[in-house]
Amino acid sequence: MSFGENLQFLRKMSNKMTQEELAEKMGVSRQTISKWELNLVYPEMSKMIELCDLFSCSIDQLVREDMNICDEAFSEISMKEVKEFNYVCYAIISRDPENDAITHVTQLANELKITNPDIIGWDFPFISQEQINVFHMHGYTAALILDEETLQNHTEMEVINQKTQKYITLTIKQPFRAPFQLIPNAFKVLQTHMLVNGLKQKQDKNVINNFEKTYELDGVEYMDIFIAVEQLNPKMNV
Repeated sequence: MSFGENLQFLRKMSNKMTQEELAEKMGVSRQTISKWELNLVYPEMSKMIELCDLFSCSIDQLVREDMNICDEAFSEISMKEVKEFNYVCYAIISRDPENDAITHVTQLANELKITNPDIIGWDFPFISQEQINVFHMHGYTAALILDEETLQNHTEMEVINQKTQKYITLTIKQPFRAPFQLIPNAFKVLQTHMLVNGLKQKQDKNVINNFEKTYELDGVEYMDIFIAVEQLNPKMNV
């Protein structure tokens, strides 16, 4: 990935900033921005530092890294308000934790006679390096979202309530054709977007900080990726 491609990616991630808008911020002409993005010329060091300050990145990231890790399988990034919901969850550490956790809550949904269960999941962070490196184990939490009827009929369950929360999100089409590339990259794309647009991830024990939801539509599998945001930048149009 070249400097020019990284610059173009960051500009578009920053609320779809135009070349003219970036030129105004940098005190240069639009033609100069175009030349930078085409790698015809490079900015002097003072301008390079200004670019890094503007896009909240390092010179090394801007010049050397592949920041444009978007894939054609990814949708546009958007902001969604996830309404208040109640859920029960199951966390497990194993060699196949995602499948184990989802199987467990799916069985619970069957026991509760819930058709078309609404299941979400996220990585379980409390795992040691020994478990990862020596035993090749990982952690995952699956959650079953409960409707009001289920809540009223099964009051003995330990239910967790989450209030309405804003999430930044994108959708992956056919995520499991390359899961170890597409899913981590989707999170990286969202995190880069947040960084560029001045958004902070919500860190609250009462909020699911990030989660994924898999579903099928017209015979095609999709996965929605969600990251909770601390506050909304008023200049952000997503």
